[in-house]
Amino acid sequence: MQNLENKTEQGGFPQYLTGRCVDHVTMGRKRTPRYKLAIFDFDGTLADSFTWFLSVINEVADTYNFRRIKEQELVDLRSFDAKKMLEHVGIPMWKMPLLQRYVRKRMTSDIGRIALFPGIAGLLQGLREEGIALAIVTSNSFINVREVLGRQNELLIQHYACGAPILGKRAKLRKVLHTSGVHPSKAIFIGDEIRDLHAARGEGIDFGAVSWGVNSAQSLTEHSPEEMFSSIDEIAEGIIPSPVLQVFT
Repeated sequence: MQNLENKTEQGGFPQYLTGRCVDHVTMGRKRTPRYKLAIFDFDGTLADSFTWFLSVINEVADTYNFRRIKEQELVDLRSFDAKKMLEHVGIPMWKMPLLQRYVRKRMTSDIGRIALFPGIAGLLQGLREEGIALAIVTSNSFINVREVLGRQNELLIQHYACGAPILGKRAKLRKVLHTSGVHPSKAIFIGDEIRDLHAARGEGIDFGAVSWGVNSAQSLTEHSPEEMFSSIDEIAEGIIPSPVLQVFT
């Protein structure tokens, strides 16, 4: 299904001080992070796997006997939550574990076609340098996540919770909070789907919605996420705001 593609251009990682007006008042002032823990969804948030998914979904539909997706349906589908998407194409919940295992294995065989969005490596590195703990909560497998991240980026992530059921990310978030020892009020979950938002809200975690994934920015905004990110730069700024410039007269 080669024509069903949804690529979005992304900005790079922000240069924290370059280009900013810094005087003797703000020089050397340490930026105070809003969060101690940044939890990331993987597919559609860190990795540009949605394009790959669209290229294989109708083959999966034929294999598991659910309705094919037409190109003209994509706009509407991107406004649906996970349950409504499954109902629309006729996938019963009991079939999801089998289907998820198949898609994960298929992705493993095509892993060379999937890459991180531009700027993600710098974002992760920059957040770690600022002392932010990093985690990934995903329905994908650890082997796929590790291969796409690459060794250097893999080592930046302190907590992994992979293989979540389609509606099971809340339990994975709870596990990450427990193992990290971070209070929910000091954590943010960054993802691209309405189901991610509901999982975060269930655990009392702020949610940062990205505009370049499965669900459209409009549909995510309707659910009132705490943060809405339209670029990689905005994620860094949302987690670690710039120092407030003070002018003395």
